[in-house]
Amino acid sequence: MTHRFPLKEIARQSGLGTATVDRVINHRAHVSPQTRARVLAAIDELSRQEAQLSARGRRMFFDFVIEAPTRFSREVRAAVEAILPEVTSAVCRPRFLMQEVMNPDEVSTALRRIVKRGSQGVCLKARDLPAIRESVDLLVNAGIPVVTLVTDLTGSARLAYVGLDNQTAGRTAAYLMGQMLGTRAGSVLTTTSNTRFLGEEERQTAFTQSLASLCPNLRIVDASGGSGIAYETARAVGDVIDKLGDICAVYSMGGGNQTITQLLDRNNLRPHIFIAHDLDQDNRALLQSGQINFVLHHDLYQDMHNVFRAFLHHHKLGPACAERMLTNIQLVTPANLPS
Repeated sequence: MTHRFPLKEIARQSGLGTATVDRVINHRAHVSPQTRARVLAAIDELSRQEAQLSARGRRMFFDFVIEAPTRFSREVRAAVEAILPEVTSAVCRPRFLMQEVMNPDEVSTALRRIVKRGSQGVCLKARDLPAIRESVDLLVNAGIPVVTLVTDLTGSARLAYVGLDNQTAGRTAAYLMGQMLGTRAGSVLTTTSNTRFLGEEERQTAFTQSLASLCPNLRIVDASGGSGIAYETARAVGDVIDKLGDICAVYSMGGGNQTITQLLDRNNLRPHIFIAHDLDQDNRALLQSGQINFVLHHDLYQDMHNVFRAFLHHHKLGPACAERMLTNIQLVTPANLPS
């Protein structure tokens, strides 16, 4: 059957071969649901980008490889699509690979595939591991700039880091607890999605050091490694639940907050203060219901402006930018929750 977009165009957008795209479009057998979804998503992206294709400028493909819970990936995609019409120096076409959990081999394979097919830039949220750093260096050596998002990669050849100042975020969380808890004694539950996300590690280190100074009577009980998804977060917190009888506060750096609040409630544990990150749909609902008190939020739309600013400067289509482009933290409470 014919299609409004050429097979090669859909294949390039999806990162798949033309034969695979042909099988999906013509409803042939031996196509996995994941592959079909990638092709349909590519067609949807092409449809939404048609208006931009009438603009003048170079046509450029940018890849977003994100390991994060769906609620965060959804916000990243929305921010990218919202700012694309504002990019006037080129016709920018994003391609997305977003999974809740990606092991290092999956990330490396995806990045090496991008090296082969070509790209004008890669925005990456991944764990700080040697195999991933090596793949980033391969991209850069192939002339493809890499911008890390929210969490950085040590010693890699990435072009820039974009996101919040993680150390300041950790210190801010400790300050809030110090102001609200004072000399109170008890436990503080901390969670990160994965200890190899450098950004979350920076938050946790800064928080731990500041809290020890501000609230020496509080002790930290850590339940990290839940990847921000329900089952793994429940397992991680469940492993330490018997240590939280005197819980005073929660600092959730990696998400999964609906699961955390439900598990604490089932065990009749009532923290006086709950601090989370990112103003996604889950955290909005928890703020509105009073189950969490503060969200340390950063503007993903500003982050995406900075991502494309870095890419376009690399291609000599925009002004110079810093190696680290930090987005200010916004303190969101039930009283100032934006619509």
